[in-house]
Amino acid sequence: MTASLDVVRSHPLCAETPVSVLATPITPPESVYVRSNFDTPPLDSSHRLVIGGAVTVPFDIGMDDLAALPQHTVTVTMECAGNWRLGMDPVPTGEPWKYGAVSTTRWSGVPLAALLARAGVAADAVEVLASGADAGERDDADGIVQFQRSLPLSAALAPDTLVATHMDGAPITADHGAPVRLIVPGWYGMASVKWLARLEVITTPFTGYFQRKRYVYETPDGVLPVSQALVKSMIVAPVDGTTGPVEALRGWAWSGGGPITAVEVQVNDGPWMSAELGAPASRWAWTPFTYTGPLPAGAITLRSRATDATGAVQPERIVWNRLGYGNNAIRAVHVTRL
Repeated sequence: MTASLDVVRSHPLCAETPVSVLATPITPPESVYVRSNFDTPPLDSSHRLVIGGAVTVPFDIGMDDLAALPQHTVTVTMECAGNWRLGMDPVPTGEPWKYGAVSTTRWSGVPLAALLARAGVAADAVEVLASGADAGERDDADGIVQFQRSLPLSAALAPDTLVATHMDGAPITADHGAPVRLIVPGWYGMASVKWLARLEVITTPFTGYFQRKRYVYETPDGVLPVSQALVKSMIVAPVDGTTGPVEALRGWAWSGGGPITAVEVQVNDGPWMSAELGAPASRWAWTPFTYTGPLPAGAITLRSRATDATGAVQPERIVWNRLGYGNNAIRAVHVTRL
């Protein structure tokens, strides 16, 4: 697997999509980035998913019965919340991600809303807690910590939120959460809990380790759990460090807040100029952009800046945070045009 990924940590595996592959609209399955917090749990096709909590009819379901339900496929750009942590100054603690912890692929499974409808959600429900089968020790916690994240009920009931069993038409592999995982389009990857073991409807907000100590923004006003992906863009061609005949810029832009409405590019210290937008593969997939305006010869710096439908604009710099999440700052690409 490592030949198709840039390994950041080998155990448990954390690996980026290679720069050469980031140019493709759909990331090849062997190059979809991997983020693991603990060892891969030994699950197989006999695994059963439990749905319970504040519901009328709690139940569990096997993988064959899950596959027999109506299936839904959605193309999703998913980004690790720590992507481009190395672009922060000073570099925060955590996995030393460059900018390849992002991928776009097709996920298939059963809408979470369908399972919740079968269970019957209580009127006072506020969140759905997703628990993975992976667990382990943490330096800043006592005992064994299970990977758990909660979603507000509105996100859990969104039509494209999936209990997924397939990636790019094939069963999900162990590294990506087999045999079943959550897929939450528009949110950073920590919400898409792998090795899904239990879904629990809860009536008070969850305050567990990965909700209040990790995958959070620490601010002067308190701790805010990381949620939707911030508006962002990246130039994928030319690649940083290129020397040669550069005639056009190409890249991707995405946001969990809303569709991309504009991308601008800047050459050296010149004005921001509009790029041409293409059509994304889905509402949740990155939007292609192209700029074909004149470019000077010699060493040049290229930058891109995206805007989404909410009016959010990619910032020049982000407000630094201790755990290094949500770095959507404008990133420069340096090339020499011959």
